[in-house]
Amino acid sequence: MKRVIILASGAGSNAENIINYFQNSTEISVVKVLCNKKEAGVFKRCKKLNKDCEWFSREDFFKKNTILDKLIEQTDFIVLAGFLWKIPEAIVKAFPNRIINIHPALLPNYGGKGMYGMHVHQAVKNNCDKETGITIHYVNEHYDKGAIIFQIKTKLEISDSPEDIAQKIHTLEYEYFPKIIKKTILKDGC
Repeated sequence: MKRVIILASGAGSNAENIINYFQNSTEISVVKVLCNKKEAGVFKRCKKLNKDCEWFSREDFFKKNTILDKLIEQTDFIVLAGFLWKIPEAIVKAFPNRIINIHPALLPNYGGKGMYGMHVHQAVKNNCDKETGITIHYVNEHYDKGAIIFQIKTKLEISDSPEDIAQKIHTLEYEYFPKIIKKTILKDGC
């Protein structure tokens, strides 16, 4: 059984979708969610799903080995679901090609620090792009620069607002992220 810990920062809709997807799996188990924002909606979602969700501080993540030690002890893979902090080099080195992230655009477009959520959708709208999509990728030491695992596109209409774009992206995320996590983890074989 491959163990997964999800790192989240926000509402937790992707975390909830992933937890539900693997609920009855005999191959992959989401063991817990770790969150860096005390007021994040993911805590309510995890409580409803009876899934352990723990808060951690910036110091625990960047200055101490608290989170690194917990991850090494409790998981095989890390999945970022709306997690906004850059992953420390020590965690990246401890989990090479075992940290998976989703980005709400077709990388390398609209990637990097500060490019998340509605910031991305507004940039796509401002550039009058005819399509956008999601990118699922491995995490390395740089924002949104890890090797791409999977991308899928969706067409945009000129009348699409950033909120419309966000909805199209959420639809892709909910459909594909759990499936690609499963495929990636089971192919890994570690």
